[in-house]
Amino acid sequence: MVTAIVIPIVLAYFYWLTRREMQENYEEWIKLEDIPEEAIVSGKIIDVSERKERFYYHRFNHISIMKIQTDVKDIYVKKVTPLRSGVQIPVFKAGDVVHLYGNWKEGQFSINRAIKQEKEAR
Repeated sequence: MVTAIVIPIVLAYFYWLTRREMQENYEEWIKLEDIPEEAIVSGKIIDVSERKERFYYHRFNHISIMKIQTDVKDIYVKKVTPLRSGVQIPVFKAGDVVHLYGNWKEGQFSINRAIKQEKEAR
């Protein structure tokens, strides 16, 4: 009699815990692309590397790491895009001149928005 009452309660409790954890991870995953625009970096892209990274079970991120040549020095910047249905992955090529908006996080510049400068016609 006790097991008929306790087992459904235990199963319901673990179901509730799992749902809550999944919701917290989903919210954290979506927040990865919302970076405050506190600084601007402008320069020419020297090198681009891209990879796909697992965030949580069936959730993935697309990560672009670029080496940017500014007027002062070369810096590395990082763009994280959660892979969802209908998402547009930004395409960066070496040689493009860009203006990057984002902030400094853990010694690396994280991008929220990138604007490519049009090449001048000669």
